[in-house]
Amino acid sequence: MSTLAVVGAQWGDEGKGKVVDVLAAEADLVARFAGGNNAGHTLVVDGVKIVTHLVPSGCTYPGTRCLLGAGMVIDPEVFAEEIAQLRTHGLLEQDELRVSLDAHVIFEFHRELDALREDASTAQKIGTTRRGIGPAYEAKVARRGIRIRDLLNPARLRERLEHNKRALDPEFARFGSDRSVNIDALCEAAAKWVDWIGPMTCDAGAEVLDFVGAGKRVLFEGAQGALLDVDHGTYPYVTSSSTIAGGVCTGLGIGPTLIDGVWGITKAYTTRVGAGPFPTKLDGEQGDRIRAAGGEYGATTGRPRDCGWLDLPALRLAARRNGLTGLVVTKLDVLAQLPAIEICTRYQDDLDPGRDGFDDAVPVYEPVAGWGGAGWAEQVSAARSLEQLPKAVRAYLDLVSDYVEVPITLVSIGPDREQTIRLTPAF
Repeated sequence: MSTLAVVGAQWGDEGKGKVVDVLAAEADLVARFAGGNNAGHTLVVDGVKIVTHLVPSGCTYPGTRCLLGAGMVIDPEVFAEEIAQLRTHGLLEQDELRVSLDAHVIFEFHRELDALREDASTAQKIGTTRRGIGPAYEAKVARRGIRIRDLLNPARLRERLEHNKRALDPEFARFGSDRSVNIDALCEAAAKWVDWIGPMTCDAGAEVLDFVGAGKRVLFEGAQGALLDVDHGTYPYVTSSSTIAGGVCTGLGIGPTLIDGVWGITKAYTTRVGAGPFPTKLDGEQGDRIRAAGGEYGATTGRPRDCGWLDLPALRLAARRNGLTGLVVTKLDVLAQLPAIEICTRYQDDLDPGRDGFDDAVPVYEPVAGWGGAGWAEQVSAARSLEQLPKAVRAYLDLVSDYVEVPITLVSIGPDREQTIRLTPAF
């Protein structure tokens, strides 16, 4: 295997950053295919916490190429800040970043419109990050989006901005805002962006093909989770892009035959941030305890995440929609801190989330036998092989794998790189 896609198998926040960081040690190219700075990937390197929002998680390995694909939306101001922050850690000092010419650009008017819509009393509250992601993708589909390549052509950029001004100034006015699209100021800002973004630009599909053709190892990095996919998630409470494995092809401009394997990441429990259905959400002390133990606060927004027991029907749906060949289970050390746990094995009335959706899903739980004990959390965090985990923990992993019908390929039992149990080679 020379290529591997890693995607979230829940509602995001599954620990993709750490997993991709671990796997990137073996990769020559890490390519992200969707999303923007509404995603936050937390990495812990030598005890230092690093949060990335746009740059692929392979950035912690000097010499590894990092590629931002055409399926992404990029805020140049955020991008510049992130690169500067990474360089304070001695990273990205060399020619390691590439950006697709066809990725779309987030401008300040996208951010402003995002906030106005979310704040409007008549708006359906989605719980967006207010980063301008939705309006940028909306502009893309409406054919008035502005791509990285448009920044390189001042005349075309001005024409595209004028198109946006005609469409958006009336909307700002409807919200009672005096804001408008300032074309001159944006052209001036874009001219400065081009100075440092220009040398990074590339044809993303050709870049991937070159690496694959040379026998190099390529890691495709997703953002958010399968249940937030704009087509296949809990619509309308979804993100604005394709988060499932199929998005690798559309977001990077490659064919499906180039994907050798797909690993889906799930926490040992379930979390969700923002609005939308969450069948296994735990209110009260149990949910609070998981949140505290797992530090369940958004890496991008800091918002507290809702927490609940692992939802196997939802996980199996995600496995099917991604064609998973491997399953990665993270935060097993957090679950080990609880004295007793349960797991959702089905929904009442045999509700099928793929057919019936999640709105009316009522979970049916089963207790996990033999869970909890003195020193459990420490034993789990210290384990470096499956055999070193408590018997009940191994049984829990077997239950998950058997239900989802996907083998477990990696287990994370802590935030550090070495707190990882590898069961199957990635490449």
